[in-house]
Amino acid sequence: MKTMFKKPLPSPTSPQDRTPHVRFTDLCAGYPGRPVLRQLTAEIARLTTTALVGPNGSGKSTLLAVLAHVIHPTSGDVQHAGERPPAFVPQHGAVGDTLPLTVRQTVEMGRWGERGPWRRLTRRDHSTVDSALERLGIGDLAPRQLGELSGGQRQRALIAQGLAQESDLLLLDEPTTGLDPEARERIGALLTALVADGVTVVQATHDLEVARAADACLLLQDGRLAGQGHPDQVLTTSTLARIWQPL
Repeated sequence: MKTMFKKPLPSPTSPQDRTPHVRFTDLCAGYPGRPVLRQLTAEIARLTTTALVGPNGSGKSTLLAVLAHVIHPTSGDVQHAGERPPAFVPQHGAVGDTLPLTVRQTVEMGRWGERGPWRRLTRRDHSTVDSALERLGIGDLAPRQLGELSGGQRQRALIAQGLAQESDLLLLDEPTTGLDPEARERIGALLTALVADGVTVVQATHDLEVARAADACLLLQDGRLAGQGHPDQVLTTSTLARIWQPL
C-alpha cells in the first residue's frame, strides 16, 4: 500500500483544473477478518461534488474512512493532491446526545489538527471558527449544547467543524439523512457554494435526488465499483433495479 501527497493543484482558473484530487488504484480495505472494499480503481475530480451511492454494506462509509485516513488500505495505491489533510464529517446521528459540548466547542475541535487538543486557540483560530459558524448560519447557536439541537442544526455544526479545518477536500457521510426538505436544501446549497470556493466535496448518500445533483457518481455494490461517471449515466433505472434487487 502506498499513499502519496503532492503539492497543491493549480488555482481554479488554471487549464489543469481537471487533474484528479484523489486517485485510487486496486484499492482494498476493511476490518480485521472482514474485507469490505475489493479492487477499487477510480478518480475524484478536483472542484466537483462526487456522490458515493450503493446499498447498505456496499462500502461507502469504508471508502470515506480510507480517504479520510481513518482506515488504512490493505493493498492498492491512494494518491491525494493537496497539502492539507481531508476534513471528515460523520453522520449527525453518530455524535452522542450526552456529550457535554457546546456548538462552539464542537466547531473548535476542527482546529485541533493545527493546534492540538491541549493548546490554546489563537486569535486566527477563533476567527476561523467564527467564520465557519457564520457560514453555516449557526452563530446564534454557539452557546447551546450539541445534544439540544435538531438533526439539521447538529449536521450544520458538524459541517462547520469540517470547514474550520480549512481543507480543500471535504468528506461527508450521509449529510442529509433524516433531515427535513428545508435542511437538505440548505446543506445542498452550501456544498455547491464550497465547490465554487475551491473545495472538492465527496459525500456518501442514500438519497438518489442528492446523488443526481452531483457532478459525478461512484456506484458501489458488495465492496466493488459497479459504475462511475455522470449520475445520468450511472444511476439508470435498469442499473438501480439490479443493484437494489431484493435479496
